[in-house]
Formats: sequence, C-alpha cells, structure tokens
Amino acid sequence: MTVELPSLASKDFLSILNLSPDALAQALDLAAVFKSERLKGRPHAHVLEGQHIALLFEKPSLRTHSAFTIAVRELGGDVIEPTSDVAFGGRESAGDVARNLERWVPIAVVRTFAQTRLDLFAASSSRMRVINALTDEEHPCQALADMLALIERWGALKGRTIAFVGDGNNVAASLAQASVMLGMHIRLATPVGFELNAGLAASVRKAAQCGATFTEGHDPVAAVQGVDAIYTDAWASMGQEDDAERRAGIFQPYQVNAGLMSHAAPGALFMHCLPAHRGHEVTDEVIDSPASIVFDQSENRLHTQKALLAMMSSR
Repeated sequence: MTVELPSLASKDFLSILNLSPDALAQALDLAAVFKSERLKGRPHAHVLEGQHIALLFEKPSLRTHSAFTIAVRELGGDVIEPTSDVAFGGRESAGDVARNLERWVPIAVVRTFAQTRLDLFAASSSRMRVINALTDEEHPCQALADMLALIERWGALKGRTIAFVGDGNNVAASLAQASVMLGMHIRLATPVGFELNAGLAASVRKAAQCGATFTEGHDPVAAVQGVDAIYTDAWASMGQEDDAERRAGIFQPYQVNAGLMSHAAPGALFMHCLPAHRGHEVTDEVIDSPASIVFDQSENRLHTQKALLAMMSSR
C-alpha cells in the first residue's frame, strides 16, 4: 500500500491544538484511506519499516494500547513497552527517560496523569516525537476517532451541533477543541463545580472556525435540545474511583437515557469514548440502540492513530 503522507508542522502531538484545522482535516482523510484499504485486505503501509515505537502507559488501556500496537505493526514497525515503574516510577527523571529513548526510537506514545508531566517529557527530547495517548487534561487521540465517526455518518461537519453531557474532563476538552476547529457547534452541560478547566475553555473559543460556537451550562435538557449528537463519558475517570459514589449522586440528572435523547433532533447519534458504566452515565437502551456509534468510535482509534503515526514519520 502506497499513500501520500502530509506532515505535521509541530514536533509533538500533545493536543488537538497542535494541528491546524487543515492538518486535522488531512489526518482524518488519511485515516479514511487507511480504513478503506484495511477493509479491502490491504492493511500494510511500510512507513515505519525497521523502526521501533515506544509505548509508555502509566494508566490502563484497552482501545488506545491495542490500536497503537496494531497500527505500528501494520505500518511495518514494532513496539517496545518499558513498564511504568521504569518510565515514570522515580528511578530517574522523566526528562532523562526521554533523552535515553530518543537515541533508540523516533516516536514515543505516552499515557500519563498530568499534562505538565507530558509537556516536560516532550520538551526534554529534541528529536523524538511524542504523542499524547491521554492525560488528565486532554485526550486528543480520542477526538480524532470521534471526528472520523461523525464524518462517516454525516459527511461535512460544518454547522452541525453536538452536546457533551457530564464531567468537563479530558474527553470533553479535546472533543470541544476538535469540534470547533471543524466548524461544529458544541454545548457542554456539567454539574456546578465540574465545568471544563477555564484555560481549556478559553482554548476552545480561540480555536473556533467557520462561526462555530462553544456554550457552557448546567442544564442537560437545554444542552441537548435539537442537537445532532449527544456525547457522554464516565462520571468518575481513572484516578477518581474513590469518589465514584459521591459523583454518582451528583451526576444522576446527567444520565443519557431515552428521555434525554428525545430532546435531541430526530436521528441524533449517541457517542461515548468507552469504557461505559451501563446504568450510570448511559442506559442499555441508549448505548445498544441504532443511534449509538460507540463501537465505530472505538474501531476508528486504529485508523486515526495509524494516520497520526504515519504523518509524524514523514517529518
């Protein structure tokens, strides 16, 4: 398989905002090509031939880890996986880990806690490129898969409206950034005290293209009124498990159920980054309905992450 690879202007992919709107669109176009070729039984493109990619996962993962591993191998490369106690366990600084790895690998995929730790890791290496596979603040790889899933259903995204209902977390942040960059309106409904980080909210407004708008509020029904898609996520993210019971009481009015879906536009889609806590943030009736595209989003993690790796390899 031979593909033309657009390159990324930035060394690292730590945020959706590291892409220009044009580069974001190019990444999604390339992902669609990779997906089409794989469905035709032609999954391999040898852009990483003979190279190793480091996967550094400090948090558990099914979709991100599996998809990156398959993506690297289908691009002709292989993975190394230093354990989290070695990479981030305090044996040496994150900067020194990066300076060692850059002598062996061209790209490191990092899933960690604070965005500041990721920023330090990336800044410590002058030539190794770093991909954000999730931090507490942002989840840009998920947003790529989300946008591809919507394009597959709708074609053009400009002028569409999506609502995110629940915690103003990393998924909400990257979703909002990607949405407005592609001309979509996004509404966020959270309980009081669980709004999107103010700095991230400001970044969403600054990134808006083609008249896209970002609205924040606390009323889930108002947020989903007439929207084309409703998105939610777990009420307690990784690292917040001890607070899950308290959060369940606060977030119950934000559950996506048939009643909430009825306020959206006819034919509205349901989205979730997974894993889903059925009976909490979403009911079985919704997640298993024809409106749900959650497993399309999951599948697309492979194709969008393959596109991202390929684009980073071409710089």
